[in-house]
Amino acid sequence: GEKITKNQILILENIRLDNKISAVKLSEIVGISSRKIEENIKKLKQKGILKRVGSAKGGYWEIINE
Repeated sequence: GEKITKNQILILENIRLDNKISAVKLSEIVGISSRKIEENIKKLKQKGILKRVGSAKGGYWEIINE
């Protein structure tokens, strides 16, 4: 399959620590724009690694498999 990038690994590690973390907070930690965070999250969702449970504001992230 496709390789997971260093940034995607950092995103997953931080989601594991806080599954309600925002893209803005992730961008501060990872050091890339929140736009890039959202692109990476989209890729992780397409790979079936990450899914959103609930609404954008009230929901949380679930890591399916790595």
